[in-house]
Amino acid sequence: MTRDASRLRLCGIFAHPDDETLGAGGILARYAAEGVETYVVTATRGQRGRYRDGRDHPGPDALGRIREAELRAAGEVLGVKEISVLDYWDRDLDKADPQEVIGQIVDHLRRIRPHVVVTFDPYGAYGHPDHIAICQFTTAAVVAAADSGYRTPGTSGHPPHSVSKLYFMGWPSAKWEAYQSAFKKLVSHVDGVERQAAPWPEWALTTVVDTETHWTTVWRAVQCHESQMAIYGPLAELSEEHHKGLWGAQGLYRVMSLVNGGRARETDLFEGLR
Repeated sequence: MTRDASRLRLCGIFAHPDDETLGAGGILARYAAEGVETYVVTATRGQRGRYRDGRDHPGPDALGRIREAELRAAGEVLGVKEISVLDYWDRDLDKADPQEVIGQIVDHLRRIRPHVVVTFDPYGAYGHPDHIAICQFTTAAVVAAADSGYRTPGTSGHPPHSVSKLYFMGWPSAKWEAYQSAFKKLVSHVDGVERQAAPWPEWALTTVVDTETHWTTVWRAVQCHESQMAIYGPLAELSEEHHKGLWGAQGLYRVMSLVNGGRARETDLFEGLR
């Protein structure tokens, strides 16, 4: 099966504005530059996130509008063709009606018809419940999108679509150490338990994509998330070498593929498709 890059489609499905850049900015920038159509679906507007240094918070609704605008600006820098935002609340995604969320994602998958889908891993990177929820919803939606018998009220009636490859983003220990030493320790406090970053064993990553030539694009996209720069600001002090270390490669786990397999490590998300 061989396809021209201009006919290939990649869809990233995430929980919050900035996930697309910090989590998958390198691959979005690389494949957009190669002519692949790239799409992003984001479940929330990050309404309950921090705002700058914590003072003069505009309130959740206003922050949601700010962060959606930042998301769209970052997507433009990364070359994303289309960004779709679902209408769920930040920090409540795991409380949403699963059938409703899955149905909305199915509708986007059937409309966009991507060959490759990328989302968070089952650990939510550092245990964030929204990240875990979007992983579960996306994985279910990839299955449901291909089922001709699957219907949900309120969707647009697009025909079934089989995604060729599904990936979870994966970060090995060295990448997490570089990332966290740059600005902060990433933790999530859930039900009285502190959850920390969950690195993947290096051997478990099925796919590592070279994105080094696109690190400057990723950094420009990070800066679009201006309301969050009080957190990300220390990244501006990094050397070019450290920036390349952060954004120069993307590790992933190939959850399923209809077009290839085996333990040989991939270097291209579209391996088997071109």
